[in-house]
Amino acid sequence: MSVRMRRWSFMVLAAFLSLALLRLCVRIVPADAPGALPSAGAKKESQRPAADPLLIPVRGVPARALTDTFTQARAEGDHPHDAIDIMAARGRPVVAAADGRVEKLFWSVAGGRTLYERSPDGRRIYYYAHLDSYQDGIREGVWLRRGQPIGTVGSTGNASDDAPHLHFAVNQMRPGERWYEGRPVNPYPLLVRGR
Repeated sequence: MSVRMRRWSFMVLAAFLSLALLRLCVRIVPADAPGALPSAGAKKESQRPAADPLLIPVRGVPARALTDTFTQARAEGDHPHDAIDIMAARGRPVVAAADGRVEKLFWSVAGGRTLYERSPDGRRIYYYAHLDSYQDGIREGVWLRRGQPIGTVGSTGNASDDAPHLHFAVNQMRPGERWYEGRPVNPYPLLVRGR
């Protein structure tokens, strides 16, 4: 084999090994995944540090008291929970998990007294259900600050009177989707991250 052929073979082998090593070292993340890295052409404002974890939306409940009930079956196994239940005493303050705007106040058979909050970028809906009451001044269109009281824990809707809790859900939204649409995101890791 000529010297030129050996050099060419070595370069091909080195390129192949470099690609194999790169594949092992690089984490591939879908562009629409939560926490995905911005693309090379993204604007500078989208390259700010990752947002703080969500605030646990029931005042005084520590992260260690949360249970991941996101995939548990509900309605006699008809559908997954797609939320977590935060157990707390009736009347305990419920606070905004993040900044956002009250998109909808709604009464439903399942959720009882509910509040839908849309994130400032419009990409998430935070859903609070089984509320006993709303905080004074809470109405559709009001802007909320992370930690601001929005209501109290209760058992309205299909929640048991013996087990007051906050049903808390997060939905990832596409442009133009309404408050009741979107894809469920497990809130548990978003609430316990960094704690």
